[in-house]
Amino acid sequence: MTTAPLIEQIADRVERLLVRHEELQRTNALLQQQVQALTHERDSLKSRLLAARARVDALIDRLPGNGPAGPSTPTSETRP
Repeated sequence: MTTAPLIEQIADRVERLLVRHEELQRTNALLQQQVQALTHERDSLKSRLLAARARVDALIDRLPGNGPAGPSTPTSETRP
């Protein structure tokens, strides 16, 4: 009969598909962990960037002539 080999072929394919499905599930879980780690790293880097930017802005404000207490830039009306 040809039905027995056909059933065996189908069973073999189903087994291979199940193995492949398990492999893909493991791969997906690893990728999700990587995405979570990278998202955390990105958020940390963004936070550090904002803090550094605030420090740089504070330093710029302390430079002579850049703060509210610094001298204003002469305009064409005040120049001789």
